[in-house]
Amino acid sequence: MADPSPAPRKVTATLAIALEAGPFDPFEALGSWSDGSEAPAVTHFIGRVRGWSAAGEALAALELEHYPGMTDAQLERLAAEAAVRHGVLAVLVRHRVGKVRPGEAIVLVAVAADRRGPAQRCCQELLEALKHEAPFWKKEVGVDGNGRWVEGNTPVTERERSGTAEPQREQP
Repeated sequence: MADPSPAPRKVTATLAIALEAGPFDPFEALGSWSDGSEAPAVTHFIGRVRGWSAAGEALAALELEHYPGMTDAQLERLAAEAAVRHGVLAVLVRHRVGKVRPGEAIVLVAVAADRRGPAQRCCQELLEALKHEAPFWKKEVGVDGNGRWVEGNTPVTERERSGTAEPQREQP
């Protein structure tokens, strides 16, 4: 008897990855992203800088440093791996570097796929990979002008990954 399950297929997704040295409009970036415009399912996430530090102090800015070339290659690798794993059609990533003020967009991830599930799962996985694996060094700059390097990101808990965690606001 033949195996009724379809053979796994490897999808070659179109990747559009860019580091942005200055403010960008995520909705404009989405509007000009032609690779995802015809897909049956498109999901996106826009992250903005909070107005407070991890310690609850008012922030003037978040400064992101990176190694040009190395960071670009890592973002592309992370996007490609997630795209293949979820079988999506296209991925868009825009990530800020330099000084980012509260309220400004710091990241945009958009994913186009044949179905919503793969698009949403790929977007979530890629966001976590960007947060935990991308080579960015972050410094929180308070309104007093003093800066503090961020030592790491809060790991995702199993409850957060499964969607059963209680929502919590990160401000004290």
